Amino acid sequence: MTVSLKLRLALPLLGFGVALLLWQFGVAALQRDTPIAAAFAPLDAAEALLRLLQGPDIWRDVGLSLRRVGVGLAVAMLLGVPLGVLVGSSKRFAAAAMPLFQLLRMVSPLSWMPLAVMTLGVGDAPVYFLLAFAAVWPILLNTAAGVARLDPNWLLLARSLSATRRETIVHVILPGITAEVLTGVRLAIGIIWIVLVPAEMLGVSAGLGYFILDARDRLAYSELMAAIVLIGVLGFALDYLARAAHARWLHTPSGG
Repeated sequence: MTVSLKLRLALPLLGFGVALLLWQFGVAALQRDTPIAAAFAPLDAAEALLRLLQGPDIWRDVGLSLRRVGVGLAVAMLLGVPLGVLVGSSKRFAAAAMPLFQLLRMVSPLSWMPLAVMTLGVGDAPVYFLLAFAAVWPILLNTAAGVARLDPNWLLLARSLSATRRETIVHVILPGITAEVLTGVRLAIGIIWIVLVPAEMLGVSAGLGYFILDARDRLAYSELMAAIVLIGVLGFALDYLARAAHARWLHTPSGG
């Protein structure tokens, strides 16, 4: 094992180790005035996490949360990619729509929670709406930026070969902007994962957000901390997969 590889492995472990020490010191400091803070200690959270992982309930919550993320991301891509292509390829549409899109992008998705429940009722539907609303903007903007950066000679070549609008989009534009779309998807996953937990605190009876509320109500604080750690680990794994897909695409030969 080379020195550089050892450093690449050791430095992240050092960072996590420092974070655990700070976590433990913080709990110890709070425990003097708030004895209940002892339940939030790293060791208690680790033991609670091991117990949870051995049972079926937490896996059901994880599965439901991941399904909601998948549906929300799929809806965001179905909306964001076509709109991004339209924005990037039509100056008139961009001039008309981008001010509205920028305004909506700056509205916190969580501010739509009351309206989402009023119009869509309780259950998965308002959660899907909030996640899709949160995820659509990075996909749309990165797609539009990718279209704007395309080599105009490609489009001229497509026109010279009498390609239809659909053929130009499918065979020239979309392959040319895949890297930008994947960047938008990665950013969207980070946003959607942050919005997921508060979104699942309304009108649903399962999921990681619901689990946190339920643990709080049961005063199971070690399980609450375990769920927070699990959310962080799953979010890290999703981001890693998105980065791997992006890196794989960038290193794929043009003929592959």
